[in-house]
Amino acid sequence: MSEDLRGPRIVLRACAAEHQRRLRELHSSPEVAQWWHLPDPDWPFDEEPDTSRYTVLRGEDVVGFVQWYAETDPQYRHAGLDLFLDPAVHGQGLGTEVVRTMCAHLVDEQCFHRLVIDPEARNAAAIACYSRVGFRPVGIMRQHSRDRHGKWHDGLLMDLLAAELVRG
Repeated sequence: MSEDLRGPRIVLRACAAEHQRRLRELHSSPEVAQWWHLPDPDWPFDEEPDTSRYTVLRGEDVVGFVQWYAETDPQYRHAGLDLFLDPAVHGQGLGTEVVRTMCAHLVDEQCFHRLVIDPEARNAAAIACYSRVGFRPVGIMRQHSRDRHGKWHDGLLMDLLAAELVRG
């Protein structure tokens, strides 16, 4: 995973040591923390098999994080992704650009025919972003994830077939 992935305004670069401090700052911001669990001490360098992690750069600024993972069983092969952005860049279309760039890579370079993402059902902004790229709701996963305070929340499973990717 050494090659950068490029969108019109962003670059996705493999997470590097010089990104860690800023990524952890973004991860702990209230706007991001409400959707993500506390990271492990080594995050984003903790080991997760079949997961590739990228820093989202706009110019030289670290503005977010995106990761993808693979389900490698040939009968169920697909990829999933997760991301967050600096709250300061919300509402500028960068999330859509990040998702579109990553999805194009997963379809064109990694040859996945199906992609999944599972935002919390109450995360309207994320759902709208993913929908703009072509993800469709599959169904509600009841009490899918527990937040930092122990409360369960529903998730929305969304998927995208390669032919449905909205490229721009």
